[in-house]
Amino acid sequence: MTFLPVAAISVFTIVIIALIVALTIVLIVMVIFGNKEKKKADKAQKQLEEAAIPTTLLVIDKKHMRIRDAGLPKMVVDNIPKRMRRNKVPVVKAKVGPKIMVFMCDAKVYDILPVKQEIKAMVSGIYILSARSLRGPALTAPAKKKGFFSRAFGKKQAKN
Repeated sequence: MTFLPVAAISVFTIVIIALIVALTIVLIVMVIFGNKEKKKADKAQKQLEEAAIPTTLLVIDKKHMRIRDAGLPKMVVDNIPKRMRRNKVPVVKAKVGPKIMVFMCDAKVYDILPVKQEIKAMVSGIYILSARSLRGPALTAPAKKKGFFSRAFGKKQAKN
C-alpha cells in the first residue's frame, strides 16, 4: 500500500512554514503580554502622580547603585523581585528639612538633577517624579558627548 502525496512539498519548505507559524504565534503572544504590561505600568504611573507632593530638596549625592546597596528601606527592597535586585538604579541622596533621605528616580530626572543645589521636586514616597530649579536657571540635561564615529565621519559644521 503506497501513499501518494497530494502536492509534492520538499522538507525544506515544510520546515520554513513551521518556523513562520511558530514565529507568528510568538509575536502574537508577545504583543498581548506587552499590552498587559503597558496597562499595568500606566496604572502605576497614574497612582504615583496622584500621591505626589511638592518638596524642597538639597541634593547631596547621586549615583547609579544596586538596590540592595543603595540604603533603601528594608520594606522597599523586600517588595522588589529578586531578579531585579541586581540591577542598578538611579539613586539620589538628599536632605529634606533636617533629615537625609535616599530617593530613587527616573533616568530623565536623574540627568537633570544638580548636585549640591536646592531643587523643588514632586516626590511620591521615595520616588522623585520631576524636578525644577528653586533658584537660578532652569534645570537642563548636560550635552551628550559625541562618539568616535560621529566625530570622525559625521557632518562637518560650517565655520562662520
